[in-house]
Amino acid sequence: MWRVKPLDQILATAEKKSLKRSLGPIQLTMLGIGAVIGTGIFVLTATAAQKAGPGMMISFIVAGVVCALAALCYAELASMVPVAGSAYTYSYAVMGELIAWLVGWALILEYALGASAVAVGWSGHIVGFLDNLGMHIPHALTVGPKISFGNFLEGGEIGGVVNLPAVIITGLVTLLLVVGTKESATVNAVLVAIKVAALILFVVLTLPLVSGHMNNFHPFTPRGWGNPIGSSGTGVLGAAASIFFAYVGFDAVSTAAEETKNPQVNVPIGLIGSLLICTVFYLLVAGGVIGSFGAQPLFDAAGKAYSAGAPELYGSATCTAAHAPLVCSKEALAYVLREIGHPFFGNLLGLAATIALPSVVLLMMFGQTRIFFVMARDGLLPQGLSAVHPKFKTPWVITIITGVVVAIASAFLPVGQLADYSNSGTLFAFGAVSLGVMILRFTDKNRVRPFRTPFLFVFAPLSIIGCLALFLSLDDKSKNLFYIWSVLGLVLYFCYGFWRSNVRHGIVDDVDLDDSANGQPPA
Repeated sequence: MWRVKPLDQILATAEKKSLKRSLGPIQLTMLGIGAVIGTGIFVLTATAAQKAGPGMMISFIVAGVVCALAALCYAELASMVPVAGSAYTYSYAVMGELIAWLVGWALILEYALGASAVAVGWSGHIVGFLDNLGMHIPHALTVGPKISFGNFLEGGEIGGVVNLPAVIITGLVTLLLVVGTKESATVNAVLVAIKVAALILFVVLTLPLVSGHMNNFHPFTPRGWGNPIGSSGTGVLGAAASIFFAYVGFDAVSTAAEETKNPQVNVPIGLIGSLLICTVFYLLVAGGVIGSFGAQPLFDAAGKAYSAGAPELYGSATCTAAHAPLVCSKEALAYVLREIGHPFFGNLLGLAATIALPSVVLLMMFGQTRIFFVMARDGLLPQGLSAVHPKFKTPWVITIITGVVVAIASAFLPVGQLADYSNSGTLFAFGAVSLGVMILRFTDKNRVRPFRTPFLFVFAPLSIIGCLALFLSLDDKSKNLFYIWSVLGLVLYFCYGFWRSNVRHGIVDDVDLDDSANGQPPA
């Protein structure tokens, strides 16, 4: 289970049957921005406000710094190993099959539940947008029922049945992936431009109001800083652990390494460039939210803060009243603009998010199937999962399975909880990559490194510590779900993958995938 897949073998396979290299640095940066800017900033701002209040600005910085450290580690490995598979492939080459399996298994949480979170975020925007046009969707069809399974799953609201809009958008995206319709670089660029324009509009309308509402920043940390040891997902660190989802997606750039021209140079540019641009936007948006409208958490009559996204929060008298606080909104930025006297621009921003967010669902679901592809061709999952449709020439089996999982999760769970579940897998994968790049500096000193992480033995340990601190700052449900998910993964590995692994059987080359099924990701 500690067997590794040699880097030379991985690179030889990629060269033998590589994908068309057509993406340049600008396209990669746009791909990264398109993947990063999504539900995190448009929706989770309200979740962060309930956990940290105005201190969420620090949360954005903390999450951004951890992500930047991980990005530097990603950049070195991605430039050395410009192949599909992302953190899974890197881990297989450096730390062995078992760790690679756990990373790939954790990436299911990142991509599948991440796609579910974006679908729920899209649902909140389309419901709010239609509501302001006088078209009301019954509440029971916009949220799941109130459910609770101990410390593992909790969500929904009283009177809810199913989040139908989220299920519908997931179904449409799944259909697109099965049929084979993919976004072109031009379409993606347009969608990225729409999202960026919406954020610029928000900043322009809100930042001028900050100077007259400085009292909105006090108290700055109404729920403290949080404590990773025994944390229940509150305070500045708890908000950072949640808002980390707002940065997830930059690693999608590394999954496109096989489609990149001059990947040794362009992949690091795409990774770091997209992250820097998004960080600037996030800080400006957070400042605009707090300064123009306020972002204080909501407490019950006994003085106890509600859990972010809890049914009790949305059902409270404060949230059901007119002009409710930010933390009550499921479309935070659009809601702020409406409340500060810009209903037209609020609706316009809501429309922009409604148009653009499905592309993030598509990208995350595509990333999920790509990870499954690589794991299946390594023999760790059944080859049948990568079966190609005879007509559409797409991996229809695993695409449909992924679509069903995403639809079920989005139908019944709230966006904040889904984001936390997704973050638990992402933080594990990022930590593994940071460890792997250090190990490789010792085990393969002479390999060409077109991009070398500066101060690696400072930045990589800080990345690991940051990922661990944010993981421990997640709520108990998210941590417990990750532990159970990992145990299930280990059982599956030792029952199947351990025995069927291509590396175990001495198969030098990968079982190649059909060209048409292994096409370029949305770019």
